[in-house]
Amino acid sequence: MVWVEGKTFLQGAKDTDTFAMDREKPAHYATVDGFFIDATEVTNKQFQAFVDATGYLTIAERSIDWDEMKKELPEGTPKPHDSILQPGSLIFNKNVDAVVNMQNYGQWWTWKIGANWKHPQGPESSIKGQDDFPVVHISYEDALAYCKWANRRLPTEAEWESAAQGIQTDAIFTWGNNAEVLNKKTNTWQGQFPLINEPLDGFKYIAPVKSYDPNSIGIYDMSGNVWEITSDYFNVNYYKTLQENDNIINPKGATSAFNPDNPYAKEHVIKGGSFLCNASYCASYRISAKMGMSPDSGSDHTGFRTVVTPEMLAKK
Repeated sequence: MVWVEGKTFLQGAKDTDTFAMDREKPAHYATVDGFFIDATEVTNKQFQAFVDATGYLTIAERSIDWDEMKKELPEGTPKPHDSILQPGSLIFNKNVDAVVNMQNYGQWWTWKIGANWKHPQGPESSIKGQDDFPVVHISYEDALAYCKWANRRLPTEAEWESAAQGIQTDAIFTWGNNAEVLNKKTNTWQGQFPLINEPLDGFKYIAPVKSYDPNSIGIYDMSGNVWEITSDYFNVNYYKTLQENDNIINPKGATSAFNPDNPYAKEHVIKGGSFLCNASYCASYRISAKMGMSPDSGSDHTGFRTVVTPEMLAKK
């Protein structure tokens, strides 16, 4: 783990960031106490140790209980056929040949029965030889279970941004403000998303941790590769409730979730972007970028890392 010094920094969209989205505004000052954070995303090897010790079964591996699932869906949603209602997860569709509407995410996502952390592309795939790759297909609940076993917790969004800033306080990217070095610094999508994938950064899809240089305090992959789960609720209006010139101390995010595009889910903030992020689409490899993720779902481009505070260590 890496120690992140306590500091005050500018959280949210920066004035010079032309890709900043409305949910990242307005920027505001936040002060976060010091803490330790994983130098890398949790790897397959680390997650395997947790599963070996506990016998834990991730959500993507469990039989689906329709009575529980429908509680999170609009009333009257019809039950899918049993052949579809099987354990699995979302994977990126590598065979997209045309896109009608870039707001229709279903064009490049596929529900894959049998996809989970051990079989990231479906039952025919494996993680053999991929100990140092980030574990994926992890839900919020799965991440919490790992944290409990490891005596850690998920970072808040503010802690995550503080760590991503390193010694900086108002940078757009975890390495600074120079977008021209993107392909040397992180694993993202080059080409026309989602049709043309040109791996100019060295990797077409997911990459092993530490494939790129760390940021200024020794933390790897806080931009691109896989999205990282935080403890904060995803609420598109949260920043608008804050005063721009206020200094917020150790913020823990919104008190409730709100995403008009997914109103029935209590989503949590994910940070950092992934190997699928591209300037022509979301440019979410920026520090302030965020998306929401349902607590009971995962995908092949979402993982996590953990934190520990001095107070937590003192209780051991």
